[in-house]
Amino acid sequence: MGQTEKQFNGFLRVVIRDLKEAIAETDPEKKAKLEALLNDLQTTLED
Repeated sequence: MGQTEKQFNGFLRVVIRDLKEAIAETDPEKKAKLEALLNDLQTTLED
């Protein structure tokens, strides 16, 4: 059984929250990659 759109959006919100925390704690080299991933997920959530 698949996820509903609401369940998927909830999952994305959790991942986005955790990514924001990781960005705050990570070194500058990894920060850009995490921010790019965060932006992609945020865009998916808003579409």
